[in-house]
Amino acid sequence: MNKRTDLTPFRIHIPQADLDDLNNRLAHTRWPHPVPGRGDRDDFSRGIPLTYLQELAAHWHAGFDWRAQEEQLNQYEQYTTLVDGQTFHVVHERSANPDAVPLLLIHGWPGSFAEYQRLIPLLTDEFHVVIPSPPGFAFSTPLSAPGWELARTTEAYADIMTRLGYERFAAHATDLGSGIMWRLAALHPDRVIGAHFGTEQRLLGLIGVLFPVPEGLTPGEQAQLDAMRADAASERGYLEMQNHKPDTIGPALTDSPVGQLAWIVEKFHTRHGLGTPDESVDRDQLLTNVSLYWYTRSGESSAQFYYEAAHSEVGIVMPTEVPSGWAVFDADPLVRRAMDPAGYIGHWSEFAEGGHFPAMEAPELLANDIHAFFGSVQ
Repeated sequence: MNKRTDLTPFRIHIPQADLDDLNNRLAHTRWPHPVPGRGDRDDFSRGIPLTYLQELAAHWHAGFDWRAQEEQLNQYEQYTTLVDGQTFHVVHERSANPDAVPLLLIHGWPGSFAEYQRLIPLLTDEFHVVIPSPPGFAFSTPLSAPGWELARTTEAYADIMTRLGYERFAAHATDLGSGIMWRLAALHPDRVIGAHFGTEQRLLGLIGVLFPVPEGLTPGEQAQLDAMRADAASERGYLEMQNHKPDTIGPALTDSPVGQLAWIVEKFHTRHGLGTPDESVDRDQLLTNVSLYWYTRSGESSAQFYYEAAHSEVGIVMPTEVPSGWAVFDADPLVRRAMDPAGYIGHWSEFAEGGHFPAMEAPELLANDIHAFFGSVQ
């Protein structure tokens, strides 16, 4: 373990040459030939539609102001710190409330710390907000070495909270970040006050893959579950590539901004499924997220996290001693039927709105639920 524990103040400033390079690449994109009859910008049946991708790329090139977004992100206190040889970027936004509780926000792929941009001001009345970027994501780059998987990252996050002066803390997570959160709560129950999970009904697609198939389903429930699993299987191409061949997709994501744009934005559609992605999330926030991947070359390095997880003996560990709360967006009753059949989870909220990225899609609902859960825990 590297013994340095410095927290170095950090501000985002992408060199102008990198902005110019992106604009030049976008201006000279080599587009595929359009397929006759495939001009519908809302038809994602074969992936991201060319017409919609061109529209989004044109806005990234001519309508998106990175410097304005950079200035907004720099409103938050940020640090870098070295843990076990790896640089970690950390957003640390303190509350003015002297009784505030430290709250660790953990994101997954293809998100970033910018995913929580609209959520932070809704939490700082009661929480000191801490958002580390996982190894290989955004400014937690470049990767120092192979082997940054779930267990190692979990211990790094625990170390980061210690460095910030927080012995006890709350945690919220989505996506693969939940694996870090659950492991933190399971292995450090004396430190984690509570674990709050944000998810949506597409989690049902992982039944039989990451989670056991529940017993006693009705024929209707089984048919619904089978449909969700089939839909999830059809969307798993990116997962198999990142799980097994990140070195192959990495150069394309690093060399082509439109390739990186398509790779990420298509997932914002499939993980919500309603129209184009910018009907559910703010377009500039979406492009800020994509820009972070582009400027830090983390399309390739973030994919390595999937490879490490798929080839590690470390799996998901669920806590038994720490209170857990679930907030299910775009909810369906089958989620609780499948994931909590005995009703052991004390805090369970369901919302018709939102989806896989609730901090971007429904930040007020998510903030209120986080307040409610940790208020009841305390």
